Amino acid sequence: MEITNVRVRVVEKENSKMRGFASVTIDDQFVVHDIRILEGDNGLFLAMPSKQIAPGEYRDIAHPINAEARKIFSDAILAEYENELKKEDSATEEE
Repeated sequence: MEITNVRVRVVEKENSKMRGFASVTIDDQFVVHDIRILEGDNGLFLAMPSKQIAPGEYRDIAHPINAEARKIFSDAILAEYENELKKEDSATEEE
């Protein structure tokens, strides 16, 4: 499996753990949208797209099935998230 494209949209909401959304293209053939980037007690982590199946209960729609695949997703998305933050910082400095 190769991640061939990552797009990240940074989100800034006060009093929220939400930091952004990502879309990942796999092997130039399959895309997963609405991967959430969240801030937790131990740093950033990903929440895969999910649907509500009962009040307060959610099930992932798409997700990695092993630790290696999860690491591939996490490394690629969080690296792109950091790149987007740097772009925003440099755009702010230019103003």
